[in-house]
Amino acid sequence: MKVYKFGGASVKDANGVRNLHKIISNSNDNLVVVISAMGKTTNALELVVNSFFNHKSDTEALLKKVVDYHENIINDLFGANRTEIDSHINGLYEKINGILSDKPSLSYDYEYDRIVSFGELISTTIVACYLKYQGLNADWIDIRECIITDSNHRDANVNIELSSKFTKSAFEGKKIAITQGFIAGTTTNQTTTLGREGSDYSAAILANLLDAESVIIWKDVPGVMNADPKIYSDVQIIPVLSYKEAIELSYCGASVIHPKTVKPLQNKKIPLYVKSFLDPDAPGSVINEYTERINLPPIYINKRNQVLLSLTPRDFSFIAEERLSKIFGVLASYRLKSSLVQTAAISFSLCVDYNEINFQKMVSELKDEYEVLYNTDVELITIRHYTKEIVDKLVGERLVYVEQKNRVTARFVVPSL
Repeated sequence: MKVYKFGGASVKDANGVRNLHKIISNSNDNLVVVISAMGKTTNALELVVNSFFNHKSDTEALLKKVVDYHENIINDLFGANRTEIDSHINGLYEKINGILSDKPSLSYDYEYDRIVSFGELISTTIVACYLKYQGLNADWIDIRECIITDSNHRDANVNIELSSKFTKSAFEGKKIAITQGFIAGTTTNQTTTLGREGSDYSAAILANLLDAESVIIWKDVPGVMNADPKIYSDVQIIPVLSYKEAIELSYCGASVIHPKTVKPLQNKKIPLYVKSFLDPDAPGSVINEYTERINLPPIYINKRNQVLLSLTPRDFSFIAEERLSKIFGVLASYRLKSSLVQTAAISFSLCVDYNEINFQKMVSELKDEYEVLYNTDVELITIRHYTKEIVDKLVGERLVYVEQKNRVTARFVVPSL
């Protein structure tokens, strides 16, 4: 059995769904197919959540845009033959409308999970119905009944023991199982999510629990690249990577895989392939356990939308372990994740993903105890396997706020261009 994962870009329109059908049809293996929300649906549903939670008047109009987008795809795929798809999709529309017709709870994260999850529920319903329409033996499975988590909404922690029990019984004997990425459920039937872009992680968990032969992530790039082709022109594919290198890259901000994805696969030595859904026969890249040294080119990652924060205790005391623990606790309470950390005797600097509302709340909490300085609109450039030539090329004469280097990795915080 193999696990396939298709991201939003691969199913953003009717032709994408047809291409998914073609890829699946060419496989003779039993498949678990993990699918994200279509296109930019998650972003669109986040707007719905914000409007609903803040009692704004445009909630209905924002939801209509989401529904119309999916209806256009359905009409393109099924034409007048809508009986089967309507029997499933209309129930989902009714459920989300039912949520929005009531008053929101006091928890934004709870509302986020139960509304945004409809992106994956709708996308997998469309795909499963289309595969059946094309004559394939496909089963739709609600992953919320399989991957069981705690109630830490928007970044839930998976209960592996419970999930193993429910997952094995749900997927046993299925030729083609269509299920959702990113979302999960609790023992009390609440919907949770696994963190933004968490569909890769969902695929890895399922592969681990089901002892899959491999995982293939289908993307709009030919494999793992040494740089983002949307930013740089002189990029190259990296055919093989070790689990360790992949973890380092995801930690540094590489968008090709979710940071949590590798560990469940490494634990059972399940290879992870990254391939192009535009060219399915191309070899792509493979991430696996390699004991021999792999010669890799310089790999560079640009992590944008960052803010550089510097803290100095107002009593000029040392930045010791107790202070660090409290600072990271405050960060965690506002769901802000550090990308880079640098300490000195009486100062502490870190780069975090910029969320304006949460960041300002965090600053307000810290400023009584610390002098707080920060720079917004910065980016973090990470170069693995760096050379002087590559550093000069990428950084050049740019102002550098923070620089860190070790034997393998060079990192620079610079103003965004």
